[in-house]
Amino acid sequence: MEETFQPDAIIIGSGLAGLTAAMEITNAGKKVLLLDQETEQNMGGQAFWSFGGLFLINSPQQRKMGIKDSYELALQDWKGTAGFDRPEDYWPRQWAEAYLKFASGEKYEYISKLGIKLMFMVGWAERGDGSATGHGNSVPRFHVSWGTGTGVVKPFVEKAYKAQEKGLLQMKFRHRVTELLAENGKIKGLKGDILENDTQERGAETNRTVISTFEYTAPNIIIASGGIGANHELVRKNWPERLGKAPENMVCGVPAYVDGKMIGIAENTGAHIINRDRMWHYTEGLQNWDPIWPNHGIRILPGPSSLWFDAEGKRLPAPFLPGFDTLGTLQYIQETGFSYSWFILTQKIIKKEFALSGSEQNPDITNKDYILFLKRIFGKKAPGPVEAFKEHGKDFIVSNNLEDLVNRMNELAGNRLLNYDKIKSQIEARDRELDNKFSKDTQVNYLRNTRNYLGDKLGRVAAPHKILAPENGPLIAVRLNILTRKTLGGIKTNLNGQVLKDDDIIIEGLYAAGEVAGFGGGGMHGYRALEGTFLGGCIFSGMKAGKYIAGLKNK
Repeated sequence: MEETFQPDAIIIGSGLAGLTAAMEITNAGKKVLLLDQETEQNMGGQAFWSFGGLFLINSPQQRKMGIKDSYELALQDWKGTAGFDRPEDYWPRQWAEAYLKFASGEKYEYISKLGIKLMFMVGWAERGDGSATGHGNSVPRFHVSWGTGTGVVKPFVEKAYKAQEKGLLQMKFRHRVTELLAENGKIKGLKGDILENDTQERGAETNRTVISTFEYTAPNIIIASGGIGANHELVRKNWPERLGKAPENMVCGVPAYVDGKMIGIAENTGAHIINRDRMWHYTEGLQNWDPIWPNHGIRILPGPSSLWFDAEGKRLPAPFLPGFDTLGTLQYIQETGFSYSWFILTQKIIKKEFALSGSEQNPDITNKDYILFLKRIFGKKAPGPVEAFKEHGKDFIVSNNLEDLVNRMNELAGNRLLNYDKIKSQIEARDRELDNKFSKDTQVNYLRNTRNYLGDKLGRVAAPHKILAPENGPLIAVRLNILTRKTLGGIKTNLNGQVLKDDDIIIEGLYAAGEVAGFGGGGMHGYRALEGTFLGGCIFSGMKAGKYIAGLKNK
């Protein structure tokens, strides 16, 4: 670092939370040093790879779609979902309530001023457990950025480069922090390793060859280094008993750099790490046939029509339906003793209801291609990346004959757990429920009800139809793997983003934002999430820490 550049803050991590904090601090004319162990092409971190979902309350898009939402309804949903029940949930509760106020007020204007545009249709994620006060979103709140995660990250990256041009920001990549430096109980700086440069494409695993070391000082240090999703050893170590035994096999939903190491480094400095056992993993993971990072997994964002079977061929009961209760379904699947399950569906369902997580899996939205997007809604086939997975993906089986489909499912699983007659009888029973306009099948009734919402009818939920009717085929089976993704616990912080010890004493000079802080306070989601709240949590927590530091008087 040039001797003339004395930063007011050092930020560890160039992901969404770190970039937001940097923007707020440099907007106040203060100087920031931004460090990241990865290469410059990885700026934006995990957010770049996301679908770009943002949780908003009573937004213009919701109102145009006829959705009546409010802070009170969202708070009801959040409390029922989070299930806060621990003494250490004090700060997570404070963060949750503050975030909901942000999402129902300032957030829309905040992102709009940055140039982030939202699609007109609002998605309905985590539809819940079937009760008003329990888990889930009572109304659609999932707003997709026009540009997916790349569209969310872009303005923050641009702000960083503009601050760099003004001399307010320096960025140093391939700088891996290994230790925080303290003096008289206050954090004064950090040190670490300089890694050899790497030319791998964004997201690919880079080398860890150390070529030198560094040490920098600043009055304020922000940890914005992400969670533990790629560190499966840590995931298994922290795996909660309530979700059954940790899966033997998991696919990875995040790049290899999401290693969680800064959490341990912060703890060594006295930071209180809470809610380690709270985590967010998906049950609809696919092995990526064209991987970017090690063990690369892609999540299906399913509509609600596919029939879901466990490894032994038993149809999952409500509320464990596609898109309803992520962790409830994870627990149910793990209790079967197997770490995989199956979708059985039709071409009509995959065409209308399948989307894949990831900016690279949604070229129409990522590239803002209106014609391609219209083909997604009105075309005869599923989106191109979905069809590519159907053709090349190891987990997909296509057949015009159910018996052949089941035999090939057993072949793929390497066992004979699935019985054709048992599968056939369950699908036939479901299909008979469509003969009337009323039914006792929860999933069938929900399909009919959900199409009352225009967003679902247009682009998310296929018209109810019989799975085994030949005109709806071909039949498709998809093996679903457990996919690691988000860390819901983390470093405990107050509402300024200041890191706290176990007695709630502030560690002066140390802050945390984003996933490393459980998106705020050490876990503002509690046990579960309402979706669309991860990117927003990074923006909000980065903003809070950044604005607080921006407002400090220089000594």
